[in-house]
Amino acid sequence: MACFLVPTGEAIVAKIVEKKVVDEPCNDGRVSMKTKLGWLNRMLWGGALLLAVEHIWHGEVVLYPPFLTAMASSADMAEMFAEMSTVGVGMALFVTAVWAVMCVVADRVPAIRAAVNEA
Repeated sequence: MACFLVPTGEAIVAKIVEKKVVDEPCNDGRVSMKTKLGWLNRMLWGGALLLAVEHIWHGEVVLYPPFLTAMASSADMAEMFAEMSTVGVGMALFVTAVWAVMCVVADRVPAIRAAVNEA
């Protein structure tokens, strides 16, 4: 019902961190941290947007107050928080893990290219 709020929150924090990071070019061919944080931001916002559209499609999010249909009763709110803590956190962790793998691969590509060129 509101699982998209977890990756949205992480995206907001990642955007704040991205704004604070100084964009220093890497002379060794690696990707800068600011660029990597931009990747994370786009992945998180994209995932949150897809989840929000899916919830709007199923009528769990409406475009008038209280916006989240689970806010109508306290019993539904407990279910909403349970979904946020399982599905939302799981999705945010998965996206962050995929991003971490992307960063590792991006850092290793210059070394692999150099090794191939030497051979």
